[in-house]
Amino acid sequence: MTSSSPVEVTVKEAAHEDAGRGIARISTEVMSALGLRSGDVIEISGREKAAAIIWPGFPEDRGRAIIRIDGNIRGGNAHAGIDEKVRIRKAEVHEATKVVIQPTHPIRLSGLEQSFARIIAGRPVVEGQQFRVALLGTTLTFVITKLSPKGVGIVTQNTELLLKEEPYSPKEGKKTYDVPDIHYEDIGGLGRELDQVREMIELPLRHPEIFERLGIEPPKGVLLYGPPGTGKTLITKAVANEVDAHFISLSGPEIMSKYYGESEGKLREVFEEAQENAPTIIFIDEIDSIAPPKRADTKGEVEQRVVAQLLSLMDGLKGRGQVIVIAATNLPDNIDPPALRRGGRFDREIEIGIPDKKGRLEIFQVHSRGVPLDLEPSP
Repeated sequence: MTSSSPVEVTVKEAAHEDAGRGIARISTEVMSALGLRSGDVIEISGREKAAAIIWPGFPEDRGRAIIRIDGNIRGGNAHAGIDEKVRIRKAEVHEATKVVIQPTHPIRLSGLEQSFARIIAGRPVVEGQQFRVALLGTTLTFVITKLSPKGVGIVTQNTELLLKEEPYSPKEGKKTYDVPDIHYEDIGGLGRELDQVREMIELPLRHPEIFERLGIEPPKGVLLYGPPGTGKTLITKAVANEVDAHFISLSGPEIMSKYYGESEGKLREVFEEAQENAPTIIFIDEIDSIAPPKRADTKGEVEQRVVAQLLSLMDGLKGRGQVIVIAATNLPDNIDPPALRRGGRFDREIEIGIPDKKGRLEIFQVHSRGVPLDLEPSP
């Protein structure tokens, strides 16, 4: 299947403009070591195998043994996270004679064969590979469930494509698709904020042994604050997807109940589910609705009980770094400061600000991905 000895490289995130194109960028030094030229196909071996078309790395990557691949290749196919090691080698490819494709969620696919043929034409595919397609104003995930012949195939105009409407059911132990398929490349204009979130959340979830060895307590809670629509929820979903963590999303108002004890019961069930399925990220949106500025002065007994239950559950979390609670709010000053914003609870705070000019361009590139654009200035 392959024709060269493998080389070990470190996975890094792809550029926004490369996402969804099925390409991998490596330095010219690594390309020379593997006898590769631009346009060749490589096999990437993480916990699973994936294939990608090689493009030369960026100037700043010169001399570094790294590979830049998007979240679809690294997470959905190679099952390797950022900063993890993978082995790559030049792949022996053949023309795919038949490809069977299934969606991960129910959808009508009749009449879309030609669209799919254009999307994956010229791309290397392997059995079990995921790829995302922008259709009907949304991004959908599909899986190559059967490939003939086996190995790494290239889709050509002679390839028979069979689209099945029946959703793909992963084998036991394989990743399910309950978490939205969002990756770091799908977030524009939040580079600095994303680095902070990754440092505080991804590292404890992916490598809890580091904190145990150093005797450092990882954060149990992180508070994200900023104006509406700046990407607080999106960042949380992307981190959960990248670290392959169980994800539970709540909103403050939906926790509240007029019946005595029901709100606290909901919270206890959520934390029990989180610990049973660790590593887990619990995301609480609009936390200011359940944690008013001064609990002692509030007339709502329900709010007092809910906040007390939340604090008790966070204090009782077991397993370092295995369950992290992320809260988001547009009104950080409306949260009970003494009770929640202290060590052992929401002791890390990150402002998700408004993007600048460069950030807005990145957002535009993300949302116009796959859309033909006329970028020539008007006369």
